Amino acid sequence: MGREIRRVLSSTMAACSDYDPALLDQQRIAALALWTARTLTSDRPVPFAAEIVHSTTGERLMRALNAVTPENDPSAHAELRTVRLACRKLKSYSLKGYTLYSTCEPCPMCMANALWAGLDRVVYGATIADANRFCRQIRIPATEVAERSDMSATVVTGPVCRDECLALFTHPKMQEAFKTWSSAKELVVN
Repeated sequence: MGREIRRVLSSTMAACSDYDPALLDQQRIAALALWTARTLTSDRPVPFAAEIVHSTTGERLMRALNAVTPENDPSAHAELRTVRLACRKLKSYSLKGYTLYSTCEPCPMCMANALWAGLDRVVYGATIADANRFCRQIRIPATEVAERSDMSATVVTGPVCRDECLALFTHPKMQEAFKTWSSAKELVVN
């Protein structure tokens, strides 16, 4: 893990000691980015992670990383996996009363899933445009997905700690991994 990522995250978390919802969002995203940065020392680094916390108490219910490659599942995005695991843990399809934090703005699939789950809020770090600089994305903002839904009670907030989350994408180890992701998207299956 790079010193720069640790330095930026440490300064952000230090600024979050008072009770202020915006600062708490920064603290949550910064901590999630730091947790995600652990993958940068692994054979399969990923910049995408998500966690679900109780909207009132802040107690973490679940968190997960993107696992598209190891699970051979194009829907195994961090947000979807976190929602699935959280619903299973609660034995409920509803996550009303909970907030989803993500290191990157949810793609339309993940944002639609957040809406179907009834999450109170979605808070993200890097933007879809940021991610699209490095990997394929469906470039529809999460706010647009929410606005076009009749389930738009979910509040979308972001970017929060964008630089800290973008550092996950720009890290040299992640840049090497993206090269394999880019070559994989060029394959044509007959």
